[in-house]
Amino acid sequence: MTANIIKSIPKRFFGVIRRRRSFSATMVVAIVLVVVFFLSFIMGRYPIPPLDGLKVFISQVFPIERTWPDTYETIMLELRLPRILAAVLIGASLSVAGASFQGLFRNPLVSPDILGVASGAGFGAALAIIFWGGNPLAIQISAFLFSLVAVTVSYGVSKMVRSNPVLTLILAGMAIGALFNAFISFLKYIADPFDELPTIVFWLMGSLSRVSMSDIYVVTPIMLIGISILMLIRWRLNVLSLGEEEALSLGIDMRKMQILIIICASLITAAAVSISGIIGWVGLVIPHIGRMLVGPSHDKLLTISVLIGASFLLVIDTITRTAFTVQLPIGILTAIIGVPFFIYLLSRGRRGWS
Repeated sequence: MTANIIKSIPKRFFGVIRRRRSFSATMVVAIVLVVVFFLSFIMGRYPIPPLDGLKVFISQVFPIERTWPDTYETIMLELRLPRILAAVLIGASLSVAGASFQGLFRNPLVSPDILGVASGAGFGAALAIIFWGGNPLAIQISAFLFSLVAVTVSYGVSKMVRSNPVLTLILAGMAIGALFNAFISFLKYIADPFDELPTIVFWLMGSLSRVSMSDIYVVTPIMLIGISILMLIRWRLNVLSLGEEEALSLGIDMRKMQILIIICASLITAAAVSISGIIGWVGLVIPHIGRMLVGPSHDKLLTISVLIGASFLLVIDTITRTAFTVQLPIGILTAIIGVPFFIYLLSRGRRGWS
């Protein structure tokens, strides 16, 4: 018995070290998010002095003497606030959805649009641009609805095949995504090349320049509910990632849990894409960074994915507003940064996944 206790000491010691490391990494990323959140308000083509920016924040809570121009308040709270909140929500949503899908399908190469969400949303947006004159509300509703249609069709097709349901679902999602991409190409072909086609192309590249507070009010409840449910069941993702037999031995109904995860991850992805367009690589790369910091356990991975994803997209959006004379679509920059980093991760192997 004494020998067993002595043998267990190193495991307990390294377990404590890993927990402390995970907590420290999460706290550091949380602090980074707070700092980046504040800097995003004062950085841009019209920079604001940090002290004045801090006073504007304080004035929203406590009455203080106004020593700053009204222009600062207009820029921070009316122009920059909606897209900053959108960047935080979308980055967090795509990252959590990506981490959840990767755990569910036990595949580190899975992204949030694996079931055709992005392609369905793109088709819905293009359809609204052509037939409803590019009305922003119509674009968002159509993109959201068709993204859910794509997921529903993918899941329905996968249920037609009984063997290897996880692989079948992935293949069905790829097929439905390719189908909707073909529909998008057809709509681009018949679109007006001087008005509708540029709008479709710009939307497909992803941007936060047109996000308003009304958009935030609509998608925030969907995102928060979806993320909250995934956070509550994150320990079950650890079990599901081990395989169906292990899940059944612990009394978890894998089919019901699979459906719940797919619904939540697809809803928050659809809500994100409906207001921003297609922003790639966030949901694929960010979970890998999270695993490098806290390991593969979803108890910690989903939390840090929320923080890293929000920080990452906020930094990217700030760069697009600050470093370029024109509004560069954010999807371009996420791909330029995400692809080399993902290649670097692949070169290191699958360390941290299992």
